[in-house]
Amino acid sequence: MTKSTSDPEFHPLTEIDQIIHTPARLRLLTYLCVVRSADCLLLVRVTGLTRGHLATHLTKLEEAA
Repeated sequence: MTKSTSDPEFHPLTEIDQIIHTPARLRLLTYLCVVRSADCLLLVRVTGLTRGHLATHLTKLEEAA
């Protein structure tokens, strides 16, 4: 049985939190969730982001907190 958009329990994908579910930020949060600590160089290595992009994504997450 599929849910219709008029169903109050239906949550369309357009309501996904773009702060968290942007692929780069989701990778960051997933990694940070399982480690005790991480520095910027480690995050650059495990996420594949550049230092500039890492800083931008971390700033967006910090501002949203």
